[in-house]
Amino acid sequence: MEAAATDRDLQYLRHAIALSAAAKARGKHPFAALIVDARDEVLTEAGNAFGWPDGDATGHAELLAVREASRRFPPERLAQATLYSSAEPCAMCAGAVYWAGLGRVVYALSEARLLTLTGDHPANPTLALPCREVFARGQRVIVVVGPLLEAEAAAPRLGFWG
Repeated sequence: MEAAATDRDLQYLRHAIALSAAAKARGKHPFAALIVDARDEVLTEAGNAFGWPDGDATGHAELLAVREASRRFPPERLAQATLYSSAEPCAMCAGAVYWAGLGRVVYALSEARLLTLTGDHPANPTLALPCREVFARGQRVIVVVGPLLEAEAAAPRLGFWG
């Protein structure tokens, strides 16, 4: 399901992009996400924790944010919440959004645009499965807005993969 972006969406998306730059500064892949409820309260935020030796292969920012939110908040609150992500959620992260019951996703950089930045770098093999396709296979309706602010979202990623 599609919807238009609001000024609030752009504000939180820019925050996710700033968090992705902070992840890069820590030596992690430049991805980040936050979850905001209907009352404008930030429930969780996370930078990417992917990578050996101090992270794991599933340490994507979206998954970390969803995991924390689903531990701390009831399903009815998450159903009214939005995941803001610096990049389109991959299939794994989209699955986490679906199972946690989040009602909405707003993302900056598309998977297709990410591929142009990473190329065939082995540290970030993209998976060409848009989150909309993952959500379309489920029984819950998840509103998706994006891509948005792709040039801004690309900036922290420039030069990261070579």
